[in-house]
Amino acid sequence: MQHPTPSDDWNARVEAVWAAADELGDDAVIERIDALAAERGADDARALFERAGARDSAGLESEAAPLYREALAGGGLDEVHRPQAVIQLASTLRNLGEVEESIRMLEAERVQHPESPLDDAAAAFLALALVTRGDAERAASVALSALAPHLQLYTRSVHAYAAELAL
Repeated sequence: MQHPTPSDDWNARVEAVWAAADELGDDAVIERIDALAAERGADDARALFERAGARDSAGLESEAAPLYREALAGGGLDEVHRPQAVIQLASTLRNLGEVEESIRMLEAERVQHPESPLDDAAAAFLALALVTRGDAERAASVALSALAPHLQLYTRSVHAYAAELAL
């Protein structure tokens, strides 16, 4: 029988806070996530990511952005949380009016990690950022390109139309 590691317990406690977020409210989520993050140290990338997410979820984007940046800069996020941090930071930046940086981050993520299980999510947030910038045709192209592989019929046609929109 394999015993849970302290990290497994920490992850479970973080997940429990997020599962109860609607009932807890924003302030309690931030307080509980901060307490859990303190167990891992001030420079722990995963703790920084969770602290950023709590603030982001509460609508405190200007507090979340530097925490996301710090979490990503440290290079300590695993391949589950790293793409989440990129997407969440890019979304936060879009909300803060830093649309061009958001677009650059999401485009880089999609180029550097095309096989990521979160590539479609990155495409969705890239499309949102492009709309915010006023580039609706390119946004539609990105969204349709991400959607096309999931269609039962018309995949090739939708890919072709998406490519036309990108021109």
